[in-house]
Amino acid sequence: MSHIIEWIHRYPYATVAIAVLLDQLGLPLPCYPLLLLAGTLAYQGDASGGGLLLTAVVAAVLADAVWYVAGVRLGSRALRLLCKVSISPDSCVRQTQNIFARVGLRSLLVAKFIPGLGAVATALAGVQRAPVRAFLAFDAAGAVLWAGVPLVLGILFHNAIGNVTATLGDLGRKGAELVLAALALFIAVKILRRWLLLRELRMARVSVHELNDMMGRGEPLAIIDARLPSAQSVGGRIPGARSAADDLTTLRLQPTLEIIVYCACPNEVSAAKVALQFKSAGFRKVRPLRGGIDAWRAAGFTLEGETT
Repeated sequence: MSHIIEWIHRYPYATVAIAVLLDQLGLPLPCYPLLLLAGTLAYQGDASGGGLLLTAVVAAVLADAVWYVAGVRLGSRALRLLCKVSISPDSCVRQTQNIFARVGLRSLLVAKFIPGLGAVATALAGVQRAPVRAFLAFDAAGAVLWAGVPLVLGILFHNAIGNVTATLGDLGRKGAELVLAALALFIAVKILRRWLLLRELRMARVSVHELNDMMGRGEPLAIIDARLPSAQSVGGRIPGARSAADDLTTLRLQPTLEIIVYCACPNEVSAAKVALQFKSAGFRKVRPLRGGIDAWRAAGFTLEGETT
């Protein structure tokens, strides 16, 4: 453990840059403890506080730029990829979409403080094709706040942090094992949360080809769009789809109808949650659409109300 602490002391800027870059790319790394330690180093004069802040901000913006470009080029597929890389609960996509719909790019000012939302917000900015200059300005401002808080705390509480670091250093190999065990527990908890969510929402899906055939045969069914109204107005809807934003009582659906729910999120999480609401309301035949609207569009099927 003493070798690790010595390495951080010798190469503080490189350590901060690598840790922040990997963290903001979505890897499940607890970056804040390292930034707290970096603040202590700044107090001791072993590194420049301004230099550490600049290093963290540049690394964060570079990582965010990667997800922004991915969002522009891959669309919602970038969100699926991000949730797989970060092991974040897929529900973080829906939460970020709600925040982004209300405040737009200003959400980048605080997104990094909310676990699982930072990288998703930057990818979503790309999906929404937000202006590059505005994205960089808000993202950099958010990075300054996100990295500045632990650096300042590290300076203010340098004695306590220094004591913890010294204790871990004295423990030697056992200290390193303790840190690795804490990291393993952190990752395990994130994996468990994701697994529990997907298990809760596990139910039979319907493919886009099955749905298209059902519509062609004129079968009695109701198609429910679980996306935000803003996404529906821009990205189009499956013909005849109704919005899940409407209250269930106003939809006037018969319990015997087959209900197909779709969204544009990883693992159809939002669609599955809405499907559970219908089931709890007494509807018996409810299924999410596998692949959501992206799979429907990729299959070449018709969309209505799409803005080009």
